[in-house]
Amino acid sequence: MTPYFVAETEDIPVGEHRVFEVAGRSIGIYNVKGDYFAYLNYCPHQGAELCRGPVCGTSLPSNVYEYMYGREGEIVRCPWHGWEFDLKTGRSLVKEHVRLRKFPLVIEDGRIGVVLK
Repeated sequence: MTPYFVAETEDIPVGEHRVFEVAGRSIGIYNVKGDYFAYLNYCPHQGAELCRGPVCGTSLPSNVYEYMYGREGEIVRCPWHGWEFDLKTGRSLVKEHVRLRKFPLVIEDGRIGVVLK
């Protein structure tokens, strides 16, 4: 399939994201520590515009009375109900079987292209 080129890699710095309309779909492209990921701008929980949520970290498994926080810049939190999703895999941290709709990306000559299936 032919990719829809939407941005230059320099347009989305590390830790940032941008939202693009691609063939009538709102798609967020995230730069997570130098790797790019594209997701439908839709929370599978109740349909919020997911890309309006913060990119952050999350609490990590820890011992009783300890609070560990990590994975900064790898998680997006839904702005409506706080569901968290792993930006590298699209998996929900709330319900493991729930995932974001992920799109393949093509990087050519510094341009980012979204492949729609």
